[in-house]
Amino acid sequence: MALAEAGARGRLLRWPRVLLFGDSITEYSFQENGWGAYLAERLVRKCDVVNRGISGYNTRWAKLILPRLITESTSADSIVAVTIFFGANDSALKELNPKQHVPLEEYAANLKSMVQYLKSVDVTADRIILITPPPLHEPAWEKACLAKGDKLNRSNATTGQYAQACVQVARECGTDVLDLWTLMQKNQDFSSYLSDGLHLSTKGNSFLAAQLWSRLDNKLSALPSLLPYWRDVDHTNPEASLL
Repeated sequence: MALAEAGARGRLLRWPRVLLFGDSITEYSFQENGWGAYLAERLVRKCDVVNRGISGYNTRWAKLILPRLITESTSADSIVAVTIFFGANDSALKELNPKQHVPLEEYAANLKSMVQYLKSVDVTADRIILITPPPLHEPAWEKACLAKGDKLNRSNATTGQYAQACVQVARECGTDVLDLWTLMQKNQDFSSYLSDGLHLSTKGNSFLAAQLWSRLDNKLSALPSLLPYWRDVDHTNPEASLL
C-alpha cells in the first residue's frame, strides 16, 4: 500500500534517451571499451543510452525498422540525440556481396528518408548526428574474408564514396555529421583504429567516442542529474526529497 501511495504521489521518472542506430559497429559499441559504453558512462544519471545496432544491416533495411523504434506518440519527445551510423555494409561490392550492397544513390536517399522521418515525429535536426562508415583497411579485411572462404568484398575507395554521400546528406538536411572515414585517415596508419580491417579496435572505439562526445557535450551538458545526490536526501523525511 505504501509503495502504491508513493507511486501516486511522485511523478513518473523518465530518463531522456540517446538512441544509437546502426549496424554491427553500433551493436558492438557496448562491449568492453566500446564507444557506446563510454557514452553511457558519461551520461549516467542524465540519459539512457539505447543501443539499436543491428549487425549486418544496411540502410535499405534500416529505414523500414526506424518507424518501429521511434513514434511520435510514444517516444520521440524523450529523445535528446540520435546517431545514424550505416554504410559499411551498403558499400559492399555488388558483384561479391549482393545481399548487403545498396547502390550509392539509394544509400543517400535512404539516409535522407530516415532523417526526414525523424523530423516528422519532432526529432529536430539539431538532435540528429550522421556518422560515415570508417575507412576500410583492405589487407586486414581480405584476411578476414579469406578465413571465411570469401574474397575481399569491400574497398576503401568505394567506402569513401559512401562517406562523402553521407556528409552531403547531412549538409542538405541540416544535421551534424561525423566524417569518420576522413578523420581516421588523417593518421597515416589508420589500421590501428580497426580490429579486422572493418570493425573498430579499442583505439578506434576511443577515437569515435571522443569525436562524438565533442558533438554531444554541448547538446547534453545542461541536462540535470536525475534524483538528488545521496547526501542531499533528507534522511528524516526522504519523501520530501524523492517524491
